[in-house]
Amino acid sequence: MPAPCQPPHHQPHLPSLHGSLLLLLALLAPLARAQYEHMGYPPGYPQPEQEMYSAPHIPANTPRIQLRLAGDKRKHNEGRVEVFYSGEWGTVCDDDFSSHNAKVVCRELGYLEAMSWSPSAKYGKGEGRVWFDNVHCSGKESTLALCESNGIGVSDCKHSEDVGVVCSDKRIPGFKFINSLPNHVEPLVRLRGGAIVGEGRVEVLKGGEWGTICDDHWSLLASSVVCRELGFGTAKESLSGGRLGQGMGPVHMNEVQCSGFEKSITECLFDNESLGCSHEEDAAVRCNVPAMGFQEQLRLRGGRNPFEGRVEVLVKRNGSLVWGTVCSEGWGTMEAMVTCRQLGLGFASSAFQETWYWPGDVSADRVAMSGVRCSGTEMTLSHCLHHGAHLACPKGGGRNAAGVSCSETAPDLVLNPQVVEQTTYMEDRPMFMLQCAYEEDCLASGSKDDPATAIRRLLRFSSQIHNNGQSDFRPKAGRHSWVWHECHRHYHSMEVFTHYDLFSLNGTKVAEGHKASFCLEDSECDEGIDKRYECANFGEQGITVGCWDTYRHDIDCQWVDISDIKPGDYIFQVVINPNYEVPESDYSNNIMKCRCRYDGNRVWMYSCHNGGSLSSESEQAFPGLLNNQVTHR
Repeated sequence: MPAPCQPPHHQPHLPSLHGSLLLLLALLAPLARAQYEHMGYPPGYPQPEQEMYSAPHIPANTPRIQLRLAGDKRKHNEGRVEVFYSGEWGTVCDDDFSSHNAKVVCRELGYLEAMSWSPSAKYGKGEGRVWFDNVHCSGKESTLALCESNGIGVSDCKHSEDVGVVCSDKRIPGFKFINSLPNHVEPLVRLRGGAIVGEGRVEVLKGGEWGTICDDHWSLLASSVVCRELGFGTAKESLSGGRLGQGMGPVHMNEVQCSGFEKSITECLFDNESLGCSHEEDAAVRCNVPAMGFQEQLRLRGGRNPFEGRVEVLVKRNGSLVWGTVCSEGWGTMEAMVTCRQLGLGFASSAFQETWYWPGDVSADRVAMSGVRCSGTEMTLSHCLHHGAHLACPKGGGRNAAGVSCSETAPDLVLNPQVVEQTTYMEDRPMFMLQCAYEEDCLASGSKDDPATAIRRLLRFSSQIHNNGQSDFRPKAGRHSWVWHECHRHYHSMEVFTHYDLFSLNGTKVAEGHKASFCLEDSECDEGIDKRYECANFGEQGITVGCWDTYRHDIDCQWVDISDIKPGDYIFQVVINPNYEVPESDYSNNIMKCRCRYDGNRVWMYSCHNGGSLSSESEQAFPGLLNNQVTHR
């Protein structure tokens, strides 16, 4: 079809040389733009300027500070300038403050530019000390601490002179944290999912939320930076492909490139766009850890392979070192976990209180350690609580000694908080429709005297439990001990699998949690993974790696009975595998918490998140409750 306003057979003139150049530039422009965007620079943003921020030089004697904007909770990019230094938050005086100073503040916080600044405590008066006064910046400094001033902490200003800034809402592409936080502030990097000290999936804290690193270009140099930042030696192995389990939440860093001399992984060049990255690409490390000699203090005897056996410890008795057994009373998963870690054998797969089928050394039959209670994080069994020299073990050692079976891998159950938040609702149901639930103790204690026509109010929701670990999650009990529930017509393979509870804001339980003994199976799996477990027809139970078990809101016992609570604000909590019956690589993410508002007619669930996924400062929004860190039982 001919172009408009052009005769059908009209031949267009050939463009002039000038026109050809314009045409060539027009064709190349998208390529140039794509190149910039691939490098992390937005169109129109000068490359040299970006390079200055991606690799700033900060002299070693520069005060280590942290900045934040306060006073306006509605907007993240404006507020009173506050500085964290020497363990205290303080402010900046407006004396001689300029647009150049505001520019440095905004860029240190990761914003492209400063829009304006405000004197005279426009965003309210701060507290603490006025850390900076008479600040003079050129605008090119990478941190406010490099600008000229009276000196940090030297000021005659009052908080009525606190300065504020307004930054653009556009973030700097590839922005990295310029200064490492002070030592007493929450660290920016941690390891999760590792079997022993100094190994795990690398997670970084950004914007108050923990996230992972994509393994694109992940190298031994970058891994060594992480290891040194955490106080270990260099890295001995750089792992990719989610080898040490998959995280949940955001992927904070991608295409990390380090020289190897950085003090923090956040000082390396990286792309904060993680398009195309999934948690199947989570990066991990194994660090070189000093040999402490812990392995020589423990041994396994009588097992069919080096990963199992009766636990024997080396202790001093009457001036001599002798081998003895560990009393099995109270021996459980946490104690077995510490044992396997101390021996360098990975995770525990089972803890045994009888080991008569594993004959050990007869000379080591005497009990050498009793009353052992571990939190699960100790490096050696001797670091756990125990009786010391005053042993107490009525059953004695020998055939009743503690034993373990270890494994290089372990499952890791994680609840999907978004599913809970999106599916919560309230239902009123009469008692005559709750007979099966009543039999399984799924209602509040106040329901026992209710007539059949009485109404119970239920807080209902769906839960989706993923196995993000390295091995399948299997119930502790074997098929021979599963319990058949006639009312619900299926076998329960775990006595207690999940707790659902509602707490007041001070942490007092107000609605009795449902202790669920669910039938475990694969509801759905990631692409390319086949289901292996199904409850029907007395089938095998468990959750395959990369699969999840979904408990829909409309099945019995998938609720909290809130019939007896008053309207108000509450905290809703879910805990998976609460008794640590099955070993996992990470128990800190087995808890999920939400804010819950109930007005007597409706219910809202919001701010749902897994334990350990937010910074400790963010967790203060949940008073009275702590993260699900394993504690002494």
